[in-house]
Amino acid sequence: MTHATLAHPPQAASSAPRGAPCLIARQLTVGYSGEPIVADVSVDLCAGESLALVGINGSGKSTLLRTIVGLLPALSGSLTIFGQIPGATPRRIAYLGQARAASFILPLRAIDVVGMGCFPRRGLFGRITLEDRAQVRAAMATMGVAHLADAPLRTLSGGQQQRVYLAQVLVQQADLLVLDEPTAGLDAGGRVVYLDAMQAELARGAALITATHDIQEAAACTQAMLLSRRVVAQGPGHAVLTPEALLETFGVVITMTDRQLGVAVVEREHGHSHKA
Repeated sequence: MTHATLAHPPQAASSAPRGAPCLIARQLTVGYSGEPIVADVSVDLCAGESLALVGINGSGKSTLLRTIVGLLPALSGSLTIFGQIPGATPRRIAYLGQARAASFILPLRAIDVVGMGCFPRRGLFGRITLEDRAQVRAAMATMGVAHLADAPLRTLSGGQQQRVYLAQVLVQQADLLVLDEPTAGLDAGGRVVYLDAMQAELARGAALITATHDIQEAAACTQAMLLSRRVVAQGPGHAVLTPEALLETFGVVITMTDRQLGVAVVEREHGHSHKA
């Protein structure tokens, strides 16, 4: 598999009509406590499309994601998710953030964590059906953690835990996946498994928004938005990741070959360097 499969997934049965708008933002400003972090965000995302948010830590990626899922109010501009305000359609959205402390406090097995993906459609106290259990097992198999089903989550490595959480996302069968650094902690094999899973999600008609430092993954997405507490560049993933835009975003320059991106680290003007 190559990263490019994320951009143009094959046709398959869709959870939402292909081409239907999932997200529409116009002159959107996001931030905390009235302080803007990123301003003037305008983007459309439709079913079966992917959007990569690219930037260093603190660039505004997570703030934008949290606004999209309704955890933060927008400061100005407009934002609709499936034609409604953010947070109004929780069953249609699967969100994977970076903070998941509760799972380490409770004595949960891996299969228990994945099973939480059934809660949006069954309710916290709803009965889990045989079909749900089959989907949980299938999602764990997809992410390569079926053999860890009964293992306590806290005993797993960081990469294994991330695979478990991604399996939870798959179980939700959501129309919009919003993932914050989903490949964090994954080794090379885990990244391939993740990309295969996302290809399948796009193929069934889900839309994907992911915050990432991975330039190759971003290049394969339908759209990429480079952030540095502002929108540095935006457009098709393969076209927007220019050396100039990456230098402004990361402090890196790239060299292009026929099939791969090469990344070299250079110093930014403030004297610090960042590895992408």
